[in-house]
Amino acid sequence: MTWQPSGRSAGIPPFIVMDVLERAQHLEREGRSIIHMEVGEPDFDTPECVREAAIRAIREGDTHYTHSLGLLELREAISEHYRRRYGVDVDPGRILVTSGTSPALFLIFSALLEAGDEVVMTDPHYACYPNFVSFLGGRPVFLPVFAEGGYQPDVAEMRRRLGPKTKAILINSPANPTGAVVSPQALSGIASLGPPVVSDEIYHGITYGEPEHSVLEFSDDAFVLNGFSKLYAMTGWRLGYVIVPARFLRPMQKMQQNFFISAGAFVQRAAIAALTEAGEVVRRMVGIYGERREVLLKGLRDVGFTIPVDPQGAFYVLVDARHLESDSYRLAFDILERAGVAVTPGIDFGQAAEGHLRFSYANSRENLEEGIRRLAGYIREAGRA
Repeated sequence: MTWQPSGRSAGIPPFIVMDVLERAQHLEREGRSIIHMEVGEPDFDTPECVREAAIRAIREGDTHYTHSLGLLELREAISEHYRRRYGVDVDPGRILVTSGTSPALFLIFSALLEAGDEVVMTDPHYACYPNFVSFLGGRPVFLPVFAEGGYQPDVAEMRRRLGPKTKAILINSPANPTGAVVSPQALSGIASLGPPVVSDEIYHGITYGEPEHSVLEFSDDAFVLNGFSKLYAMTGWRLGYVIVPARFLRPMQKMQQNFFISAGAFVQRAAIAALTEAGEVVRRMVGIYGERREVLLKGLRDVGFTIPVDPQGAFYVLVDARHLESDSYRLAFDILERAGVAVTPGIDFGQAAEGHLRFSYANSRENLEEGIRRLAGYIREAGRA
């Protein structure tokens, strides 16, 4: 008998942006020059104070298991961060440190969902959200958000999507792929709907106008995801955390003990330095993102893309590309092969983003400008100008 992969593993959709990245890397190995505007990965080096803290921890032998919830000193630093930035009190005992925010999502939905339970989320959305829910036996329920409304979730429409099987509402602000920052009015309304709110706040700190708000300002009965990958340029360090309602803490801790044990000790020491010492470096990085944002918005509009609403946070621009091709997957790979520019097809983020492309400006100004030049040439050669 030939054993086959489980249906659950065989049926999970790919993370398309990774397929784009891996094809781009293949072309680079063949000698092609590729401009990367697909992945949401800061091109900055991790701040020196963070790197030095990790080196110091390793030299001092801080390389063993920690408490399954994470180092108390780190959890206290996270608690202080939320107190200073949002004016909310978070008990360090409710914080669970994870090896990135993806394990945190796995733990949250494992704790929340029985088979057939529902999670309401926006469309467009981060590509992997519905896959976490479906993989764990739940069912994603989508709330379309529209450029005309600034990609803000309509609380009344969200209420209509709630039902007896709704176990959570998942929000992301600043949002991937739209760059929208959810208004405090919408956050307050969502927090009052009843089901637990799962708030992905990984792009907090990267905004270009009004500051973002945490759902904890409006409800203490919420799951808050955050981490160090985006704001502190620490993607490869794999460190995140989740602030957990008290009644869910022990079940999630037990899953952490069984499946992940603990996050890396010296990486947690580095994260303390990120929270307490890297503020000025972070402000400089966010300022540079803001400059790149203006370059990319102007460049994309100059070559004919429609951008109905400027992103207010994160480092992405979602553009309407239906004047070129309605199939965003086919268009993205055609641009990669013919122009040497890697972008993400909108279909990765849900049906509402089909016909769109997501551009990341987590790359140098020089590379962004070269990418725009190549896109202009691609459009001319295709006779679509």
